[in-house]
Amino acid sequence: MLPDNPVLKLISRTALENNTELYVIGGYVRDMILGRPTSDMDIVVIGSGIEFAEKLAGTIGGNTTVSIFRNFGTAMLRYDDYEIEFVGARKESYRRDSRKPIVEEGTLQDDQKRRDFTINALAVGLGTKNFGILLDPFNGMEDLENKLIRTPLDPYITFSDDPLRIMRAIRFATQLNFRIEQSTLKAITESRERIKIISQERITEELNKMLLSDKPSIGFDLLEKTKLLEIILPEVHAMKGVDVVEGRMHKDNFHHTLKVLDNLCKKSDNLWLRWAALLHDVGKPGTKRYTEESGWTFHGHDHLGAKMIPRIFRRLKLPLNEKMKYVQKIVQLHLRPISLSGEEITDSAIRRLLFDAGDQTDDLMMLCEADITSKNRETVRRHLNNFRLVREKLREIEEKDAIRNFQPPVRGDEIMETLGLPPGREVGILKKAIKDAILDGVIRNNREEARRFMMEKAREMGII
Repeated sequence: MLPDNPVLKLISRTALENNTELYVIGGYVRDMILGRPTSDMDIVVIGSGIEFAEKLAGTIGGNTTVSIFRNFGTAMLRYDDYEIEFVGARKESYRRDSRKPIVEEGTLQDDQKRRDFTINALAVGLGTKNFGILLDPFNGMEDLENKLIRTPLDPYITFSDDPLRIMRAIRFATQLNFRIEQSTLKAITESRERIKIISQERITEELNKMLLSDKPSIGFDLLEKTKLLEIILPEVHAMKGVDVVEGRMHKDNFHHTLKVLDNLCKKSDNLWLRWAALLHDVGKPGTKRYTEESGWTFHGHDHLGAKMIPRIFRRLKLPLNEKMKYVQKIVQLHLRPISLSGEEITDSAIRRLLFDAGDQTDDLMMLCEADITSKNRETVRRHLNNFRLVREKLREIEEKDAIRNFQPPVRGDEIMETLGLPPGREVGILKKAIKDAILDGVIRNNREEARRFMMEKAREMGII
């Protein structure tokens, strides 16, 4: 059953030398069977996991260190690109108001019963009596074959004990493209309020893992169906649904967003660009309007969406640094290339897009291309061709004018020194005039032309 893995052989040899019974369990076994790469190993020791980890570290030698977590009875060491965690076999019980278990020593069977899902309860022996033997008390192998997520015990008890398992079920279904078994799915829906006792950091960690999967829409669709989305991401939930007035309707912006997200994931594994895709239309519910002349409109949803990003990031405990600003910028600008693709492209408009998007220009274009979700192949072809022209123009202007992230060739302190001005409104007007002249192609992006323009503008303003 076991692969020809030197790390497992070393653990097994150390077990034999110390007459220890132990098992590799959970994700490593699951991924080994599925043929998925993994660098994590969980080892269940019948006895003390900490003592065995220390013995293994002694066998390995060198600078091998063991991280010990006595409160949890676990130990961890890194060896040969693997992160290996050791724990004594245990059974757990829970209080209603906490996901922290009361832990007692137990058997392997007790340990398998406490696992979240049948596919994570698979264990393979590493000791003398059971080396290489698969122990599968809950038919996890059958569930792997059927691509099914199911709890080993009553799902209501499983999710009540540790509500983070609700998120893990949906995350595994997303990562593995598995289906959640019907009674397990029903229990998730009916236990959803229990998620509120879980720290936001843990919930967000699961959301990030969903977003980094090949097809995140699986997870977000499940969050919506189980009514978890309105608890965790109400702004995204608000995009769901279609209004009809006088027989005229708009598209379901939630399902459109999931298509955009999946399209983008074929192009980029950038987590923060994927967050931008998930949130790019988050301003639509707040800007939705209907008029007889125009039908449904969402004017200004890019600006409102950008304003919502800091609040969403703060609540989700996502970083409030350059990553948040990146997502905010992409959401703010996501309509700009679309508006350019539908008209004669002017050099000025391209310069301004390059100036505003900077290093995020390529990522912005990827999102815009992913935003084409029409089922009409001719419409898709036309839009993609338009975006190709925008990309070509962006490259051409960037090579010629070096606009991306450019700093004005004449800075504020030079304006003040040359014209004898104090800090104030006039300096700001001159700086903006120089920037606009470059972006509009009135002057080239160099210091000599910028200074000449500054002096002419200063004369117009009566400064000199």
